Amino acid sequence: MHTVVVGTSGVTASDVLAVAREGARIELSGEAVAALAAAREIVEALAAKPEPVYGVSTGFGALATRHISPELRAQLQRNIVRSHAAGMGPRVEREVVRALMFLRLKTVCSGHTGVRPEVAQTMADILNAGITPVVHEYGSLGCSGDLAPLSHCALTLMGEGDAEGPDGVVRPAGELLAEAGITPVELREKEGLALLNGTDGMLGMLVMALADLETLYKSADVAAALSLEALLGTDKVLAPELHAIRPHPGQGASAANMLAVLKGSELTGHHQDGAPRVQDAYSVRCAPQVAGAGRDTLAHARTVAERELASAVDNPVVLPDGRVESNGNFHGAPVAYVLDFLAIAAADLGSIAERRTDRLLDKNRSHGLPPFLADDAGVDSGLMIAQYTQAALVSEMKRLAVPASADSIPSSAMQEDHVSMGWSAARKLRTSVDNLTRIVAIELYAATRAIELREGLTPAPASRAVIDAVRAAGVQGPGPDRFLAPDLAAADAFVRAGGVVAAVEPVTGPLA
Repeated sequence: MHTVVVGTSGVTASDVLAVAREGARIELSGEAVAALAAAREIVEALAAKPEPVYGVSTGFGALATRHISPELRAQLQRNIVRSHAAGMGPRVEREVVRALMFLRLKTVCSGHTGVRPEVAQTMADILNAGITPVVHEYGSLGCSGDLAPLSHCALTLMGEGDAEGPDGVVRPAGELLAEAGITPVELREKEGLALLNGTDGMLGMLVMALADLETLYKSADVAAALSLEALLGTDKVLAPELHAIRPHPGQGASAANMLAVLKGSELTGHHQDGAPRVQDAYSVRCAPQVAGAGRDTLAHARTVAERELASAVDNPVVLPDGRVESNGNFHGAPVAYVLDFLAIAAADLGSIAERRTDRLLDKNRSHGLPPFLADDAGVDSGLMIAQYTQAALVSEMKRLAVPASADSIPSSAMQEDHVSMGWSAARKLRTSVDNLTRIVAIELYAATRAIELREGLTPAPASRAVIDAVRAAGVQGPGPDRFLAPDLAAADAFVRAGGVVAAVEPVTGPLA
């Protein structure tokens, strides 16, 4: 099994995906253990002094004015975890919780938090044992970190609360730790706070969304190319010299992908046949511009994610010169903004894909295709209601594109009077990515059927490869009406698993 070694200088997106989705094992580097020990010495020295230090010998948030005596400090750290583990609603996904815990461990190992090495090792041990704390949908405002979600994870470290075992069964965390031979942690000064104060949940969801959207945008380019082909459109609008005079990188990449898919097609170039068309509709002609803008948004979001992965987010932090200073680095605004940007871009990509699907099904705009791609229109409804489903998904994505980061609700008696809502932005983006996958799957389903209905014209070799792969995946071709949901589910699974890209690239070479 792949092993991820956590040092002091951050981790990569690939590390996050390996731990969250593939169950990779985690090891702490010697450098990280040394940094943890050195920072802990600083915290313990401050704890021994009579002067109050936030998070070490004081209360938290609006209660930071109270100095806590030494005999109550262990109780203080336990209490902050217990009181902050106040999430509600359905459980979030296992991969999200694993990413959340792993990213908190990454910051703990930076040497800026003052946590003991044994606490960090216990975090790694719990992840390696396949134990996943129960974390709930609601509770984070995305400022002072993802407090409630991280608190539920810290509760598991203490052997309290509920967690999911490696067998998928939810049980008391203490029982699961005992079976795995893991000793619960007794938290000391600063440690409870350090386990709660980060942007780890929203960052983990951003990293996973970026990975999913990278494949999905390539799949969307392929589906758009197949729709252009099925509509007998022109590929002249994809010429590199046209995109070079508006040099947005994403636009050029999308156009290049579509052109590569369409190479060798006998269906393109017929826009002057029959009733001549000067230009294709915007949904066909402007596909690279819309998908390309989304790709450039992905690139910006990836830059933000890389910076955040290299960050140590905590409050207060231990600095190399021995100071322990309060700060505002836990504010989730940088991550929240790009999560919202991605939801906007995804909604627009879904919208233009639905418009192409609708065009394929409309006999007045499809240039010779049967109504709704039906076998016997009137007796058969064809893909009429598949487009309804797609439209419903697009409508939801437009609602999900409303930014969460534009909102803020004050908390902690107005001490925390401006928050990012980054966790909420991440949660809705996950739904948007799911919906976009389904939308692309429906366009792909319609486009492949439409191409097969163009008798006497040979599609591009790459298009043929996609059609063959889709059919092999259980998505049926043209014919009389049948129970449609299984076909749509099979198309969704095909797109979700990266089947579109896998089918095309042996013909086209790597897509951009």
